Amino acid sequence: MRLALLPLLAVAAACQPSQGVALERSAAGLDQVPLTIESRGKRHAFIVEIARTPQEQELGLMNRQTLGPDRGMIFPYEPAQPVAFWMKNTLIPLDMIFIRPDGTIGSIAADTVPLSLEPVPSGEPIEAVLEIAGGRSAELGLSAGDKVSWTHGQ
Repeated sequence: MRLALLPLLAVAAACQPSQGVALERSAAGLDQVPLTIESRGKRHAFIVEIARTPQEQELGLMNRQTLGPDRGMIFPYEPAQPVAFWMKNTLIPLDMIFIRPDGTIGSIAADTVPLSLEPVPSGEPIEAVLEIAGGRSAELGLSAGDKVSWTHGQ
């Protein structure tokens, strides 16, 4: 379940994938798109599910037993806003990557605690939150200022 500090309005219309870019839907029924993080001259490719609606965002990665190393879920926000996530009913540790409106990483909450109800705040207005497997950010050497690119339409 996700806890937003500000109301989430217009999420569904905010980030539609461009034609021809969305991959097959995930087992959860969400659109999937490629996402790339550029860090220290390297490009790291992921396939991410898009949680657009408040209902999809509330469910997030709850009740999942695993998450592949190059998989994840992105939570877009329009307009950019401060948010806080929690790990209610989330069974696996996650890295939460808070993405600024300019596409750079603002901060990373690494190895968040499964099942915790403690809010994990963005600390600033963000355009999206990317969740990947816990510890993966450190493995890849990701840090604040790295560039995140994904196709999310107009």
